[in-house]
Amino acid sequence: MIELDIPGFGQRALHHLVLDYNGTLAIDGRIQPGVSSRLSQLKHDLLIHILTADTFGTVRATFGQTDFTVHVLPAGGEREAKAEYVRALGVSSCVCMGNGANDASMLMEAGLSVAVLQPEGVAMAALSSAHILVPGIEAGLDLLLHPTRLKATLRA
Repeated sequence: MIELDIPGFGQRALHHLVLDYNGTLAIDGRIQPGVSSRLSQLKHDLLIHILTADTFGTVRATFGQTDFTVHVLPAGGEREAKAEYVRALGVSSCVCMGNGANDASMLMEAGLSVAVLQPEGVAMAALSSAHILVPGIEAGLDLLLHPTRLKATLRA
């Protein structure tokens, strides 16, 4: 668990890290450098969930042998399916990261949400639904590895 107490933002007890796969953890179906090592560190504090429509069919080969929860969504309705997944976990206990329009609802629901700007861009719907924008997944994961950094960005 990661506990936050940020003036003007409030207290959070984060138990789950919910991540979009393509466009967030991976580009063109390939995991970004530095992601695996950061996730390996974070798994000691957070349960890691990877949600994806798996456009490139690579998520199971990448994360199938880990203790992360990989959930491949059926085509169509991904936006609501991601939000429902977060609601089932408990919105206040989730930190979510994503970049696509289909991530906007889960970002809106989350206790802490991070829009990730990668080379394929970030949808305006995701951006406007997030608490924070970061310049890449490594920076987003680093915020969780060093949570005091969140105070500078989120305090009122």
